[in-house]
Amino acid sequence: MTIVRQPTRAGVRDAAAKVAAILPPTPLFTAEIKGITVAFKAECLQPIGAFKIRGAWHRLTALDDQARARGVVAFSSGNHAQGVAWAARRLGMQATIVMPADAPRAKREGTLALGAEVVDYNRATESREAIAARLAEARGATLVPSFDDPWIIEGQGSTGIEARRQMEAAGLGEPTHVVVPCGGGGLAAGIALGLGEAQITAVEPDGWDDMRRSLEASWIEPVGPNPPPTACDSLQTTRVSPLTFDVLSRRDARGVAVSEEEVRMAQRWAAERLRLVVEPGGAVALAALLAGRVAPEPGMLIILSGGNVDLAAYARVLS
Repeated sequence: MTIVRQPTRAGVRDAAAKVAAILPPTPLFTAEIKGITVAFKAECLQPIGAFKIRGAWHRLTALDDQARARGVVAFSSGNHAQGVAWAARRLGMQATIVMPADAPRAKREGTLALGAEVVDYNRATESREAIAARLAEARGATLVPSFDDPWIIEGQGSTGIEARRQMEAAGLGEPTHVVVPCGGGGLAAGIALGLGEAQITAVEPDGWDDMRRSLEASWIEPVGPNPPPTACDSLQTTRVSPLTFDVLSRRDARGVAVSEEEVRMAQRWAAERLRLVVEPGGAVALAALLAGRVAPEPGMLIILSGGNVDLAAYARVLS
């Protein structure tokens, strides 16, 4: 019988130490919302523009020398791609990324600039998981999923450990309620493990809110047929994983969904109030707060998970 490794709180602490050894903390901003001070963790200011660098570093550094020599294969619309490519280049490894043909140009170019090989697929008709699995098997490489992996979950959870230290240093106390963008749930699950006493709210775009529906049903519910278009390319996950769902369901996490207009409003607010560029998928937690899906409260932490925008689309949002 194969024993599947589970993500743990100890693993999150180990990942946080690894990340702290090579990267400075991303800034923590504060703003008053209805008279209450809320903290905002700017993961959009990571070297690759997103939190995904954390999980990728924790995962790749866990590989032995033989596995590193064979390289890694990942699948991603862009942020996980860049995280894996960044970590692989730093470790002297080959990385191959399966990316949708319609991935944002900035994310594709960023992945290529980091030295990774990019393999295109059709998001509507092909399975990125199947393509990546075939490539990994043919090359003897390690498959690095974007969220369905215990090391990845632990690495993303280092965001919460880092933010807790910053909030305590700023006199805000420990985070009591963390609002997190959610695609497959790796970031939300990792933070739930790392911050064991905090309430967790996972936020998704309308029509792609499979984690919300899964948590409410107490079993995994995939995205329905013909989901609506969304600017949140990084959150277009059609089914959450048992690993992330299990962590979040055991922690009684809740899910909410936000509209495309609410996401655009959040992007504008981040630019005007925090002077931050935040991509659509990275702005959904902020959108939930501004739209009243969650109420501001002392100890609230909002994760701004990414800032890799398409410049033309972002200009339209701001205008």
